[in-house]
Amino acid sequence: MTNLPSISYFIPELIVIGLILTTICLDFSSKLRKHILPVNILGVLFVGLFVWDSFGINQNIFSHLYIIDSFSTFFKLIFVSTTLLILIASSASKELDDIGHPEYYTLMMTVLLGLMIMVSSTNLIMIYIGIETASLASYVLAGMKKGNKASNEASLKYVIFGSFASGIMLYGMSWLYGLAGSTDLYQIHESILNSSALLEDNFMIYVAILMLLAGVGYKISMVPFHYWTPDVYEGAPTPITAFFSIAPKAAGLGLFLRIMYSLFSESGGFADPNPILHVDWPFLIAVLAAGTMTIGNVLAIQQNNVKRILAYSSIAHAGYMLMSASILSVSAIKAIMFYLVIYLFMNLGAFFYAIFISNKCGVEDIEGYKGLGYKSPLMASLMVLLLVSLTGLPPTAGFIGKVYLFSALIEAKTFYWLAVVGILNSVVSLFYYFKIVKVMWLDEPKDDSKITPKPALSILIIVCSIPTLVLGLKWDFLFEFIDKIKF
Repeated sequence: MTNLPSISYFIPELIVIGLILTTICLDFSSKLRKHILPVNILGVLFVGLFVWDSFGINQNIFSHLYIIDSFSTFFKLIFVSTTLLILIASSASKELDDIGHPEYYTLMMTVLLGLMIMVSSTNLIMIYIGIETASLASYVLAGMKKGNKASNEASLKYVIFGSFASGIMLYGMSWLYGLAGSTDLYQIHESILNSSALLEDNFMIYVAILMLLAGVGYKISMVPFHYWTPDVYEGAPTPITAFFSIAPKAAGLGLFLRIMYSLFSESGGFADPNPILHVDWPFLIAVLAAGTMTIGNVLAIQQNNVKRILAYSSIAHAGYMLMSASILSVSAIKAIMFYLVIYLFMNLGAFFYAIFISNKCGVEDIEGYKGLGYKSPLMASLMVLLLVSLTGLPPTAGFIGKVYLFSALIEAKTFYWLAVVGILNSVVSLFYYFKIVKVMWLDEPKDDSKITPKPALSILIIVCSIPTLVLGLKWDFLFEFIDKIKF
């Protein structure tokens, strides 16, 4: 489809661009500046409605540079939902009081635009534009607390690691262009599939895969590209950290699945269980998944800062999802999508609780959580629920999500050893999650004062906790919805 007719399918992205420009314009007037947050919240809601309306559409637009399909639409809903919740949480966070809010909202919308481009792009150049649009704005967001050394360090480390990974990925893309003479994913796939030289020696394919994984792996905090995660998560303002833990990670997984299935499976689509030219990249992903979940969980045990614990936890959860990504099957993809929805609620809920404690007590270390079960019983109880779900214990949604991840692996009758590694890692995660629970409920509080979060945070924590519990008891409606998505 040519450019002009394509615009009608590009409306959600155009609304985000409009929000960026509107925020900049509202900043010119001190009287209008107070409307920036409600305008952005309303705008994101409209984006969500248009994205939802595009479910079921399967259309290549902008001369095959971009695709609107149910797969990309699902991930865009994850981005929009996360952004909406974070915008509301940001209004209740003391950490952002001294930050130039117009710039903050502009950068948030820029990241959202980049993530949406990432999951819909079918061209290497467009993929790179999407990644860089999201990444450059993310670097600035991580360092939004200008006078804070930890925030400045977070931003610098994010830039250094991000630039390094991006450069390696770009070199891998140049290899693919050299092999195929095209930047279109489907044309590259056809060229690779029909290459007699690559059939005899597929070494160049392995090298291209490794370099592409550098860029995508950095986005999802995959080992060995995870080093930036704990420092950035700790130094960035907590609402931004919460955003990083979901939206870019989901975008990285969506892009990973799109690239690997489009380029390196025999059919060039999601429904083929066979890797291209006998390139055993699923085993490579299985090894990386095992390393990612193990390193994430083991290093989390040593942490005393709650944000760093959740950072290493997010690395481990990326490993769980990569575990299913190592299987070339539609059921594995749907298990990942199902888990992403659950992970969105339980992880954001934990971060919203961290924002609440940071606001009221000014602490991030576990020691500062002593006796919170007595100081704020309802919120502390909900935090326990969220941590139990992150561990993967019944009757929470986290348990059901992990059941689907593991069942996809076992159903494929491959990598049984990876399932064992995943189960052992889930047991390890019990230690550091329940270390927080123990401090909140078994240690004596320093004083008898009661604390309550701001109404917006209370609502957000409850909103995230309800699906975490409900989806652990009745999840069939969500899985049936995901199961109907056609690839």
